[in-house]
Amino acid sequence: MEKSIDFLKLAAARYSVRKFAKETVEQEKLEKVLEAGHLAPTAVNRQPQHILVINEGSALAKLTRCTKYHFNAPVALLVSYGKNECWKRVYDGKSSGEIDASIVTTHMMLEAASIGLGTTWVMHFDPAAMRNEFDVPDNLEPVALLVMGYPAEDAKPSSAHSEFRPPEDIVSYNRF
Repeated sequence: MEKSIDFLKLAAARYSVRKFAKETVEQEKLEKVLEAGHLAPTAVNRQPQHILVINEGSALAKLTRCTKYHFNAPVALLVSYGKNECWKRVYDGKSSGEIDASIVTTHMMLEAASIGLGTTWVMHFDPAAMRNEFDVPDNLEPVALLVMGYPAEDAKPSSAHSEFRPPEDIVSYNRF
């Protein structure tokens, strides 16, 4: 396995971009981001994800009716999962759908950062509005909206970006 970038440096440098340049995202870069989502692991490799690319004028205008947290990004990826395509845990019937969609979104978010694009993971959107504006079928469950583009020159991380709980507060070994 080839190592081209230090993952921890990438993870630390990546931040939620809330101000984007007007520059469009090249199709080649968009395809790399989508490929990262395609390669993401899912439960039992069911691959229940569906990604809606929102990147043209009228579609971006529709997006503004679904969330105020679009940050005028030139691209948004609505990540959903197929309700009937997910693996379900036999012990309690828990569906892998939201977890799978989250893994897919994370892979795309990190690939975007590795190729110079900024993103913000948006969960604050109206699912009913998304369904209406983009004709999302009933069998798909929207989970995440990944807005994406080149960060504006004056974009910067939030003041809380580098604040973390101590590791001993979030990690336990062998028991709680």
